[in-house]
Amino acid sequence: MKNLTNDILSTAYADNLLKRFLKYVQIYSESDSAAADGGAQPSTPQQWDMAKALSAELQSLGLEDVQTTDHCYTYARLPATKGCESAASFCLLAHMDTVDEVSGKDVKPLVHKDYAGNAIVLPSGITIDPAADEALLQAGKEHDTVITSDGSTLLGADDKAGVAEIMTAIEFLVQHPELPHGTIEVIFSPDEETGHGMDNVPLALLRSKQCYTVDGGHIGGLETECFNAFRSDVVFTGKAKHTGSARPDMVNAVSMSASFVSNLPRQEMPETTDGYMGFYAPMEVTASMESAKVSLLLRDFTKEGMERRKHIVELVAQMTAETFGGTVQVSHTQQYLNMKETMDKNPAVTEKLVAAYRDAGITPEFTPIRGGTDGSRLTEMGIPTPNIFTGGHNYHSRYEWASLRQMICATEVLIQLAAQWAHSPAEKN
Repeated sequence: MKNLTNDILSTAYADNLLKRFLKYVQIYSESDSAAADGGAQPSTPQQWDMAKALSAELQSLGLEDVQTTDHCYTYARLPATKGCESAASFCLLAHMDTVDEVSGKDVKPLVHKDYAGNAIVLPSGITIDPAADEALLQAGKEHDTVITSDGSTLLGADDKAGVAEIMTAIEFLVQHPELPHGTIEVIFSPDEETGHGMDNVPLALLRSKQCYTVDGGHIGGLETECFNAFRSDVVFTGKAKHTGSARPDMVNAVSMSASFVSNLPRQEMPETTDGYMGFYAPMEVTASMESAKVSLLLRDFTKEGMERRKHIVELVAQMTAETFGGTVQVSHTQQYLNMKETMDKNPAVTEKLVAAYRDAGITPEFTPIRGGTDGSRLTEMGIPTPNIFTGGHNYHSRYEWASLRQMICATEVLIQLAAQWAHSPAEKN
C-alpha cells in the first residue's frame, strides 16, 4: 500500500474532488430493483437529474460528443493530445444510481477533517467504530479526511466516489494538455445496483476495446474476477382450505416456502462465507396459503460450482413439495458471469493498470469481487473491464464512509492510466 504522506490532501485537485463528491451525493438518484426487473430503464426518474448534471459538467469541460441516451447513459469523449491520435483508446465507467435497500434521499454529508481515530457518533444516533473497522482505524492513524452521511441515509460513495474521481481526473487532463494521452471515453450508467446497468449500454458510441470501472472499495483493490451470478425463483403451489377442517388435504404454501429456506445449506449463506466461497442468498418471500414464491441469489466463482448450486436448489425444492404434498416450479436466470477467463485473454489491460497503480505509489491487491459490476457484464460482452478502487467503505448501509486520501489516490491512478495508454497503438480492425 502507498505510504501516504501528510501533505497528500494538498494535491492540486483535492478540493475540487471533495466538492464534486459532496455535490453528487446530495443528488437523489436511487434506483428501483423491481421496476428494473420489469424492464424500465432508467428504473426511476431521479436518475435523469444526475445524468443531466453530469452531462452539463462534461460539456463545460469541453469534451466532445457529450450526450445522454434515451436510457439515461451519459457519454463523452476526451480527444487525444497532439501526437497520440493513433494511441489505443480506453473508457472509464461509473454508475450514477444508489441502492434501494437503504434510502439515498436527502443525503446530508458530513466531513470529518483531520480524523483522529475516535468513534464517529452520527446525528441519527448510530456509531461508526474504528474498533470494528480496520480501514477506519488506519484512516485515524493517517489523520485522513473522512466523509459520512448523518446516519439517516447511506452516503452514496457507491458509486459517486467513482464518478467524482473520473470527472476530476478528466478535468485535470484537460487543464494539463502537456500530459500526453490518447482518446479517453467516459460512460456514466444508470441502474447498476439493480443488475441492469449494461442492459442498454450504448455500444454503438463506444470506440474503445478496453474499459475500466471505478467502482471498488479500499485502496489498492484491483479486481479482475467476480462471481458467476444467477437468480432462482422457486414457486410453490399449495391447496387452500378452511383451517378448522384442514385435515387431511390442506397444503400450506407458506409452510413450504419456510421449510425450503430453512433447508438450504446454512454454512453457505452470505453471512457465513467470504473470499472465494460461494453462497445461497434468500432475498424475498411472497406467500399465501395457496401460492408462495421464494427469490434467491446464487453465487459461485466456478461454472461447476454454480451448476451444483442450481441442482441443490431444485433438489431441496422438489423434496419440500413432495413432503408437503404440493407442487413446485424452479426457474434460473443468469445475471452475469465471472470475467476472469476474458481478462486472462487480454493481459495488457491489467498490466497497464498495474503499472498505473505503481506509478501512483500504490501496491495493487488482487481480490475477487464478491458481487458484480457493470464491468462484469461488459467483459461478458467481450470488452475486458477490470475494476479500480474508489476509497469507499461499508457500502449499502448507513455506516458507509469514504476516505478522501484514498479518493485522491484513485484519481491519481486514472491520470497515470492515461499515461500508460498514451503510446500504445490501437489495434487494426
